[in-house]
Amino acid sequence: MKSHSEWMGMALELAREAGRVGEVPVGALVVDASGVLLATGANRRERDYDPTAHAEIVAMRAACAKLRDWRLTDCTLYVTLEPCAMCAGAILQSRLGLLVYGADDPKAGAVGSVLNLPASAVSFHRLPVVAGIEERACRDLLCRWFEEQR
Repeated sequence: MKSHSEWMGMALELAREAGRVGEVPVGALVVDASGVLLATGANRRERDYDPTAHAEIVAMRAACAKLRDWRLTDCTLYVTLEPCAMCAGAILQSRLGLLVYGADDPKAGAVGSVLNLPASAVSFHRLPVVAGIEERACRDLLCRWFEEQR
């Protein structure tokens, strides 16, 4: 079974690929309870002309299609950046088993940094969260990418 750090390394590679094609470099993947990789995703908003095409959404849609179920109760989602409100809402709707993310998002993070949707009164699902896995590598990738865009 791979460690959180190993899975996050794979998500980081997806993020790097997204950055190379002009997307904000965020990568995500969904793993089942047996440690089988179900799906991957990276930001695709620019390529797909879709404001909902965040890495988490792309990966979760693919995982749900593969499982033929909208519930991800026995799955773990790895993502390089703390999910935004849209993604956190989708994660809660999927009844995800575990969220693991790399860097906090002090501008739009909705799992603790700015908002904490999983802990709020509106959340019907108690989401276990592990934060800070490969945090520095995730943060540095984003910072470098944004510096290059300026």
